[in-house]
Amino acid sequence: MTSSSMTLSLSRVVWISLLLVAASAPSMAQDPGGQGSVATQIRNLGWKVGPSDGKIAGRATIVIPAKYAFLGAADTSKFLTLMRNLPRTDSYTFAPQDLSWFSIFDFEDTGYIKDDEKIDADAVLQSLKEGNALGNEERKKRGYPALNLDGWFVAPRYDTDTKRLEWATKLSSEGGVSVNYRIRLLGRTGVMSAVLVSDPDSLDKDIRVFKTALNDFSFDAGQRYAEYRPGDKIAEYGLTGLIIGGAAAAAAKTGLFKVIGKFGVLIFAGAAAMIGGLVKRLFGRRTAA
Repeated sequence: MTSSSMTLSLSRVVWISLLLVAASAPSMAQDPGGQGSVATQIRNLGWKVGPSDGKIAGRATIVIPAKYAFLGAADTSKFLTLMRNLPRTDSYTFAPQDLSWFSIFDFEDTGYIKDDEKIDADAVLQSLKEGNALGNEERKKRGYPALNLDGWFVAPRYDTDTKRLEWATKLSSEGGVSVNYRIRLLGRTGVMSAVLVSDPDSLDKDIRVFKTALNDFSFDAGQRYAEYRPGDKIAEYGLTGLIIGGAAAAAAKTGLFKVIGKFGVLIFAGAAAMIGGLVKRLFGRRTAA
């Protein structure tokens, strides 16, 4: 590797979001033994290896320790495309060098999100499942396999000290089971979104490692949550809206579904198969994180 209460309208948004960014992993047959073109192209991306710093969306910085690596926006889009995800703009990758897991960061210019809301995890899950059922109807029309939302792997929880909101959903499809762990880091002008993609068998450990790495994530001066000033833009939704789909939740109020684009819920269907097999073959012996 080189250099607010739940409404049915929100459910409509979720299935659109699921459709926008549903993905599947590359098959083993494309890279037998880890020596094929996908492996080579991933290796040849512009990985920035630690110890160093990674700049994210001009808003924040994450420390890249030794044995970790970082991709800028252009190479992150290529990385996701190589794994049959839709390309993304202004997204960033942080991962251990062996790619036993990876995380994708995006900044959402939502405005200041008030964090005084109590989250009803059961209501949120019901809304997500309703949206997922609608999404599967559309996936069927397109010839895609069903993507089932089985429940919480980690129920939503918010840390008032660190201003972090986290949750994880367990998903199943023909390709197996995958878990997408999500965390939102609140800032003054918006929220940094991070998705961790990992093998369910090692997710608990990987979450701990990832959250430790986030101790060295910081918003830049002037962008921190505590630096809010009267007159700053206030987001149209709160913590529940972030789980339902962020900007998509606001779009549901106005019908402006065209703005969902980048802010769709990022689902890596089949990611467990990729992490559990393909990447380990691509990159050989694992390095302890």
